Amino acid sequence: MNHNTSSNLETRSLLDELCNFDKKGLFDLGHPLLNRIAESFVKAAGIGAVQAVSREAYFTATEGTGTENSGGLPSEISGAKKNHLPGLRGETSSKSLEAMVKSTGKESLQWGVAAGLYSGLTYGLKEARGAHDWKNSAVAGAITGATLALTLEDSNHEQIVQCAITGAAISTAANLLTGIF
Repeated sequence: MNHNTSSNLETRSLLDELCNFDKKGLFDLGHPLLNRIAESFVKAAGIGAVQAVSREAYFTATEGTGTENSGGLPSEISGAKKNHLPGLRGETSSKSLEAMVKSTGKESLQWGVAAGLYSGLTYGLKEARGAHDWKNSAVAGAITGATLALTLEDSNHEQIVQCAITGAAISTAANLLTGIF
């Protein structure tokens, strides 16, 4: 029987592992709150890294073709923003790689902090209030939005308040729309 178990483990495919990924969880830190925060942080940080690298690859490719037309996109998304990574100026490939790694790491950290903080707050509020509703989402979204605003360079009072309001609105809408689609 031990032989069957080991051969079963050897024949499991990557698809089997990915299908069972959400069932097991990444961490067992001894408390559901810690598990939830850590898993949210790691998953969102990974998504943030992929997003940052993909965005920079896109900008590098479009600038290399000489495409200057933004197509009506905002300057944050369009090619109108010339220096996406200040350290990427084409001096040497090692400096460019270092700048991209630093930028990707910072963005990954921001995504991870946002997800971990939001997830931890919603779990804590659910445990404290005994209910998971739009109010928990609004409070968690506002705190998370304000915290993210504090990670920006030169953040001011108005940006912090706007990010808190936006975070509350987005998370409340997501909570209210759950199950509709």
